[in-house]
Amino acid sequence: MRVLVLGAGFGGLELTTRLAEELGGEAEVTLIDRREGFVFGFSKLDVMFGRTTPEHVFHRYADIVKPGVTFVQTEIRAIDATTKRVTTDAGTFEADVMLIALGADLDPEATPGLVEGATEFYTNAGAFAARDVLEAFDGGRVIVGVCGTPYKCPPAPSETALLTHDLLVAKGVRERSSVALCLPLPAPVPPSPDTSKAILEAFAACDIDFHPSTTVTAIDPERKVAVLADGGEMPFDLFLAVPKHTAPAVLAESGLLVDGWIPVDPYTLETAYPGVYAVGDCTSVGTPKAGVFAERQAGVVADAIIATARSTATDSRYDGTGTCYIEFGHENVARVDIVFAPGEPPHGTLTPPSSKITDDKAEFGASRIRRWFGREWSNH
Repeated sequence: MRVLVLGAGFGGLELTTRLAEELGGEAEVTLIDRREGFVFGFSKLDVMFGRTTPEHVFHRYADIVKPGVTFVQTEIRAIDATTKRVTTDAGTFEADVMLIALGADLDPEATPGLVEGATEFYTNAGAFAARDVLEAFDGGRVIVGVCGTPYKCPPAPSETALLTHDLLVAKGVRERSSVALCLPLPAPVPPSPDTSKAILEAFAACDIDFHPSTTVTAIDPERKVAVLADGGEMPFDLFLAVPKHTAPAVLAESGLLVDGWIPVDPYTLETAYPGVYAVGDCTSVGTPKAGVFAERQAGVVADAIIATARSTATDSRYDGTGTCYIEFGHENVARVDIVFAPGEPPHGTLTPPSSKITDDKAEFGASRIRRWFGREWSNH
């Protein structure tokens, strides 16, 4: 069986690992990604706030050694879902089964003035560069602002606001600074009221201004103001931006998108094309755009592919569950377990911040690198 896996994030790495574990040489698995390596989303904040270095959090795909798996670093130019054929700069690849896990791209230029007047921190390069910006920042008005929905890792802007507070305190400039968060959502984590309440209490304790249901639509670099969807303006000295998200252009050009994202069966993750699956941020499956959900979705797809290879059946179905770790500052981390079951209202349960959950988060990262890359690693 020839399996093409497009994208080497949580979904692609989990699927290739499962297939290598259970099928080995029985399947010819090709993993394609334009990037050289993988970085956890939470590692971007670790680098950004000086806890570790870019080199430490970067995991090279060339280090992956798994039976039956070949990694190809190249740009994908076209996807034919009907024939399961992919055209890349490294040639054409064909498959019996295909998984699309290309994630969501960021579009800073979609918000006027953002590139010139703000510091985006949602790409690897942006977060790594933000480290130097924050290190040199001598205090003033800081805004963490989100420029549109949906966006990856919904708690991350709240984490950034809290960690910015900690950094300003450590630098001795917090008293002459302000920190504000502009979020398009009505609460920091709407599916979990307890989590939102805990974050808002942390904001109050840290004197962080929260502006819910507020979208930043433009940045005026000369006047240093953020323009809001309601026509209002907010002045800043440092704007930390979450740019608009979009599906990769190659998916639109290949005709796979409906209303901006790939529609899939919410239980099997199969697209409208038999034998073609999609998981994670590039889909409209109904869960947040976060790696833990892509990983669990990939497990369901793995079950289906393994069953096909062995001529058996599977009753594996995606249940919409996921666990997110949330930084509360002062090296304390909370955990929220969220369920986005198809056809049901989402709900979540909070485990309050503590050093124990901080350790759990570290093991979460270590276990994935151990499993996907075959080596030991600590987050910082």
